[in-house]
Amino acid sequence: MRKFSMVLVILMLSASMLAACGGGKTAEENKPADSQGSQGTNDGSKSGEPAQTDDISTKKITIKIHYPLPDQKEARAQEDDKIKRFTEKYPNVTIVKDDWQYNVNEIGIKMASNEAPTFYNTFATEAQMLVEHGWVADISDLYNNWEYKDEMNPLLQNQFLVDGKVYGITQNGYVTSTVINKGLLDAKQVPLPDMDWTWDDMYNTAKSATDAKKGISGIAPMGKGNEAGWNWTNFLFEAGGDIQKNENGKYIATFNSDAGIKALDFYKKLRWEANAIPQDWALGWGDAINAFQQGRTAMAIAGAFDIVDSALNQGGLKPEDVLVYPMPAAEKGGKHIGILGGNYLVINPNASKEEQEMAFRYITFDYFTDKGIEALDANIQERKSKNKYYVPTPLNYYSDESEYAKKVNAVYDKYDNVYRYDEKMLGLIDGKPEAQYGTQDYYGAMSNVVQESFSKNGTDSKAQLDATAKTVQTKFFDNIKAVK
Repeated sequence: MRKFSMVLVILMLSASMLAACGGGKTAEENKPADSQGSQGTNDGSKSGEPAQTDDISTKKITIKIHYPLPDQKEARAQEDDKIKRFTEKYPNVTIVKDDWQYNVNEIGIKMASNEAPTFYNTFATEAQMLVEHGWVADISDLYNNWEYKDEMNPLLQNQFLVDGKVYGITQNGYVTSTVINKGLLDAKQVPLPDMDWTWDDMYNTAKSATDAKKGISGIAPMGKGNEAGWNWTNFLFEAGGDIQKNENGKYIATFNSDAGIKALDFYKKLRWEANAIPQDWALGWGDAINAFQQGRTAMAIAGAFDIVDSALNQGGLKPEDVLVYPMPAAEKGGKHIGILGGNYLVINPNASKEEQEMAFRYITFDYFTDKGIEALDANIQERKSKNKYYVPTPLNYYSDESEYAKKVNAVYDKYDNVYRYDEKMLGLIDGKPEAQYGTQDYYGAMSNVVQESFSKNGTDSKAQLDATAKTVQTKFFDNIKAVK
């Protein structure tokens, strides 16, 4: 969920990433990511900025920037360094720090009171809503005049492309994955499934890897908080279902479909037939990550970065025992769909044109720079000196085919403490964006269904989903102002 992929999510391009995976923000998108995107200086070899529309460097301009939270000391230090370098290049600019973190319940108030920063962070789920409310600036001209626009990752960047117009810049992203502790499988002589695996493979692996006497579960799906609904939605998508549809301008709940029933029945099989989930199944995002890190579960589901980084650098596991898989296909030959989430920076439409342009320059100041590569190299070296691993994110702001990606990979190749993802896994992952409206409310409602399914044997999946869809529809989706 949104807050998972930013604890993925967190994904991922800056030293700390903010995570919520969608539709209800999970821990991932509020989490600091591991340093890549907002480091380094602009060295002038390529500007990394749009062509100047005017002599903007001579005008006195003040911008209020998105700033990390007080407990994110490393991220604050990096941002302070960026501010120093940016104001050296643009001495006409005054930077005001604002550590307000995006909240869907606060953004309208911030805009109405003119207290919103010149640019702020938000999540992949928010594009349509922010555009329709007029809370985000159209930056198409700035973006299209930027020399690096064709090197951005289209899978991520296109999430803020609405009606052909650009409304945000991607920072990082993730596709939900399954991570396997190979050591626990080996201990019970359970063979590794193929990367092109299915629900049946997941079921059999989870059942075989479970060791109840030692308190080890085969899999630890999240069972409390909005993250429980977020985890389950991956299986809804894999079964071919969806959260909602737009029907003549009205959003209709569709998760109580045959696909939804199939996905919920699979969860119940893991719980009641395989006995493969933890006895204390009410795990939040952090609980599930910690269970994997501590060797108490053979599989966990989240943005890969968060699980791997925790397992290697806090749990002491070895890279060869921490294997990232795509989400399993519902059936052989099916797609390995995982929720696509990400973190974005968007510009305040109430800002002046000069402020908007300078905000764009600040956001992209360190993108695609040689100084960013130098900072990455230094980061990996420092981790190596502390016997720590550097864990990149599977999805970056830059395209895998870009020249910058080649430079990044060349740095990775220099070190033996960089975690590397399986190429087959990268070729199989298939991201599906979360719903654009009411996702958090939907996640919360589905979390109740997951909890009931894990606590009571023999529940009726169709009845559960129909009742929940009715509640979500009347309480949340009916209140959405949608467009055709």
